[in-house]
This record gives sequence, C-alpha cells and structure tokens, in this order.
Amino acid sequence: MIPFVEQPVFSVGPLTIAAFGLLVSASVFVGLTLGRWRFQTVGLDVRLGDRLGWWVLLGGFAGAHLFSVLFYFPEKVAANPLVLFKVWEDISSLGGLVGGALALWWFLRRHGSTMTRRERWAYVDAVAFVFPIALMVGRLACTAAHDHPGTVTRFPLAVSLATPDARGFITDVYADAGRLQELPSDAALAALGFHDLGWYEFLYLAAVVVPVLWWRVGRTEGLARTGAPRALIGFILLYMPVRFMLDFLRVSDVRYVGLTPAQWAALAALGAMPFLWRAGRHASDDQPLAHTVEASEPT
Repeated sequence: MIPFVEQPVFSVGPLTIAAFGLLVSASVFVGLTLGRWRFQTVGLDVRLGDRLGWWVLLGGFAGAHLFSVLFYFPEKVAANPLVLFKVWEDISSLGGLVGGALALWWFLRRHGSTMTRRERWAYVDAVAFVFPIALMVGRLACTAAHDHPGTVTRFPLAVSLATPDARGFITDVYADAGRLQELPSDAALAALGFHDLGWYEFLYLAAVVVPVLWWRVGRTEGLARTGAPRALIGFILLYMPVRFMLDFLRVSDVRYVGLTPAQWAALAALGAMPFLWRAGRHASDDQPLAHTVEASEPT
C-alpha cells in the first residue's frame, strides 16, 4: 500500500504555504500555458483564447465553491450566507467544471457573435483537451492533502493505515460521518488502508484519460476537420463513468436519493452527450476555420 504522509507545509518568512496551494497553482499554470499552445495549434485567435482561459479559470473557481457549499454543505449557508463569498474554502472539482463551462458559454455568447458554429465549438474543444491535464495536476493537490478519503480496504493502491497518524486521520473521518462503529479494532485497522479518491483519479487521468485524448485528438485539429467536439466527448465518456463509480467509496459526502452531487453532475454530463454530438455534427456544415493552421507538436 501507499505510505500515509502528512501534507507538506513550507514557511516563507511570515507566510505558511501548504503543498495543496502550490499544486493548485501549478495546475492553473499548466492549464493556461497548454491552453495557449492548443489555441495556436488548431489555428484559433490566441489573444482571444487567453481571455477565454481566464474566464474559464475564474468561473471554475467560483463554480467549485458555490457547488460545494450549496449542495455539500447547505447547513453552512443557512447558518451564515456570507460563506458563499469565501471562494477559497470548500471546493468541488465537478462544480469547477460546471462553473467553467458556464463561463465559457457566456464568453462565447458575448464575443462569438461573428464566429461560425464550427469556430465556437473549436474553442470549446480546445479547452476540453487541456482541462484533463490541468485536472490531473490538481488531483495531486488533493492527494497531498488527502482531501477525498474513502472507505477502509485491503486494495494495494490504497493509503496504508499502519501508522498512528494515519489511523487517527481515518478515525476522525468516520467519526465526522457518524460511522465510527463501522471501523474495526485499532490492531485490525493497522493492517488495512483507505481509498484515497484524489490519488485514484490522478492515476486514472495520468494512465488513461490524458494519453487516450492525446493519442486520439492531440495530433489532429479536432473539430476543425472532423465536425465533432472529440476532446469534449472523449473526456466525458472516459472520465464521468469512473468518477460516478468512485463516489460510492466516499465516507461522508451528502447524498440526494442515494447519489452525491458529483454523481448527479456526472449523469447530467453523460445525458448531454446526444446534444453535444448533434451540435458538433451540425457545426461541420459551416465553412472550415478561417485561420486554421497545420497541427504541430509542442516543443
């Protein structure tokens, strides 16, 4: 099993910086940098793409927080509505995806009136191609902080509970969820581990989602030639079913009719597949992108 390691924390003068914050910053940098490369690769307006990237980033952070507090912690909102504005607290990756998608839609609605449908979908697909890579780096942040602990297990890729600190951590998780009675004795617990869902998602994104999308989409112009948002459709098909299943391992997440808010969001994304496919195919009726260039690999 994977050894349990407390999140590294660094002191820089009067500042205390946790590994989580550094890795989240790295994911933002990776997303914006690769986004610029992808816009250029598929022949889109890089300056417009940069502006779009910031809109998606800010919308993603806002959506991540609002989705989390409204659906996972509504009691916090009821007790103090000001928590809605504390965007640095309580975030959800699926909420970030929803917020980013809404920001992308609003940006293209305002600035895409002169674009063809094909071109608008090309911007969407460029973002969809880069997002899983940024999410993969972000999941390292979740792994460092053990933000998404799951049930105890003997699974080889789980995080070991051999140390007292690890057992104290998972005991607190189960206690907060009102499920402390489900844990075995301390001696038995020491031979087990716990599912770290951020770690599992990182592995799946790194081993499957990102390589498959790079192989199927990264060396082509995507929508510019095929008429369908291949990166977006591929990400949804590869990621959402696995995320849906992993959420059943969570210990304390709130559930609505037996499913977590993220599971409902995953089902909604999968349900939107026919619309996305038809919209992309209809976009193929438009003229090719005016500024399309030959695809190139990053140096």
